[in-house]
Amino acid sequence: MASTPIAPEVAAAAVPEQARAGPYAWYVLFVLFLVYALNFIDRQILTILAPHIRKDLGLSQADIGFLYGTAFGVFYALFGIPLGRLADNWHRIRLMTIGLALWSTMTALSGLAKNGLHLAGARIGVGVGEATASPSAYSLISDWFPKRQRATALAIYSAGIYFGGGFSLFIGGSIADNWNLAYPQGGPWGLVGWQAAFMAVGLPGLLLALWVFTLREPLRGQSEGLVTPKHPAPFKSFLEELVTIIPPLTLIGAVKHRVLASNLVALVVTAGLIWALIRLDGPGSLYQWLAVGIGAYAVFSWASSLRRRDAPTFKLIVGTPAFLCVVVAYGLNAFLAYAVAGFAPSYAAVTFGVSAAEAGLWIGGPAILGGFLGVTLGGIAADRLRQKHPAGRIMVVLFGSLAPVPPMILAFTTDDKMIYYAMLPVAQVLASCALGSAAAATQDLVLPRMRGTATAAFFIGTTLIGLALGPYLAGRIADLSGSISTGLLSLLLTAPLALVCALAAYRLVPAAEASREARARAAGEAI
Repeated sequence: MASTPIAPEVAAAAVPEQARAGPYAWYVLFVLFLVYALNFIDRQILTILAPHIRKDLGLSQADIGFLYGTAFGVFYALFGIPLGRLADNWHRIRLMTIGLALWSTMTALSGLAKNGLHLAGARIGVGVGEATASPSAYSLISDWFPKRQRATALAIYSAGIYFGGGFSLFIGGSIADNWNLAYPQGGPWGLVGWQAAFMAVGLPGLLLALWVFTLREPLRGQSEGLVTPKHPAPFKSFLEELVTIIPPLTLIGAVKHRVLASNLVALVVTAGLIWALIRLDGPGSLYQWLAVGIGAYAVFSWASSLRRRDAPTFKLIVGTPAFLCVVVAYGLNAFLAYAVAGFAPSYAAVTFGVSAAEAGLWIGGPAILGGFLGVTLGGIAADRLRQKHPAGRIMVVLFGSLAPVPPMILAFTTDDKMIYYAMLPVAQVLASCALGSAAAATQDLVLPRMRGTATAAFFIGTTLIGLALGPYLAGRIADLSGSISTGLLSLLLTAPLALVCALAAYRLVPAAEASREARARAAGEAI
């Protein structure tokens, strides 16, 4: 869809640029933090339950990597694009409320899974629901908080990842072990511990959805005095976006936007790569590489049509090398982080023979503090460095690409349980510091009306690169080698590429941010 013109008098004078965020902005941030925490409780709880699920459903480590990463991540990424566009054009509070209710319901339904395929379907539903959260939240936070406080606010919101992820291990392990102890033959309705844990964390999300529904919707662009008028047809725009990225509807979108030839070429090339990867990896990898291939083709289809539909948005996102370098640099950070998060509890169970409750306490508890400190301090540092240097935020991304490597190596090579428990939060502090700075850097590179779409594009890196590949490859290598440690440490081969992308972003971001409005105007934006 073409960009919506903004009247100059509205853009420049409707609302003065904010100096500092008010009390209500911080209240909204607190509620959004809770939403993101629940987001990661529901996403992450599978990792602490993995030994129980593997035993009951007869799954491999690679299967767990697929369920935790790919089944969730690919559909989270794909639906994040049209839902990001809807967040740009519609009522963000209502969108988040609907999404929260959906993913909470699907998490609870995960507890009724009878086989891996059923659980994969529920995980896909969780991914679709959660795709509404961050595009809406990033856009809301960017409107409630001025630019000088934005990385700090986004870092606090992002700390919900670590609070939710850590708490999910603690509560999930405790529920599973205590339920199985109380009901060794199965409890009410025949549920075993891991099934009860899914339901216990899923159902409270419906209550949180009602709380979210009470929040106020801010004027879009108010923090910068660049207010964007309401979109006249947000759901039409959403459907137009949907047919550009969800196969096989992508062929309809390709015809409409006159890119059918390139779309068919991409489809054929992707199909060939999927076939080659399945032949290389074995028939058991069918769902993994089919899902990844669908994701890659869908993103190409979306980008090629976006160039026709909304040239300014394409120019500032896909057509900006600085934006892409930030996405890939942080995506490779997430590649390692998601793999560690996916298999750390299983490693503790296999290597040290600990229970789910103990692993949840000693891994999940420090993860809450470590992640919160890392992402919050990283966000504050990014804001301060940005005041001194145009690429200040990228300095933190660069640090986060290298610093976690030594403690990760030590954690997965030691035979001392307490050193293992100590090194995990150290690695998490050092890795998580890059999230708020990377997120803020991508938001700074686009106009206010593009923030939801930019957020969705940013999360493609953390899902298709990080979540859809990291856990699966770690699990697959672990199956082949018989060692979870080998599976995880082998992923460190990507660290040099992350460093190269971070250095490129450091060089490119200042000029890209300074030329943002000029490049948007040249592409047809009416500002």
